[in-house]
Amino acid sequence: MRIGELAEATGTTARALRHYEQAGLIASERAANGYRLYDAGAAVRVRNIRSLLDVGLTLDDVRVFLPCLDGDVTAGPASDRALRVAADRLAVLDARIAAQLAVRERLAAALRQATGERVRPVA
Repeated sequence: MRIGELAEATGTTARALRHYEQAGLIASERAANGYRLYDAGAAVRVRNIRSLLDVGLTLDDVRVFLPCLDGDVTAGPASDRALRVAADRLAVLDARIAAQLAVRERLAAALRQATGERVRPVA
């Protein structure tokens, strides 16, 4: 299938597919006219990539899952390396959330001070 067909079948964009290909997560062949051609299994792989990205992993993180991207990523037991990558990503997200909450509290305190407690930020 061509890139537009794969994009439509997986709910993504051709640009994202080119990015996944550049990252080495999917592969295509070139037709005589230069169009990218993907096999039918690419749709499963792209859906798995999208699922992993949706839970907060990065493309670099997704590389750890390459051996199982062509099947049901959630079906088998997770490898120690995959679990470590997921735990590390969760720690990064927790740290970012904590930092954002600290910034929010500083801003709320500054706003309370500037307004004499007249304005309460929406929680």
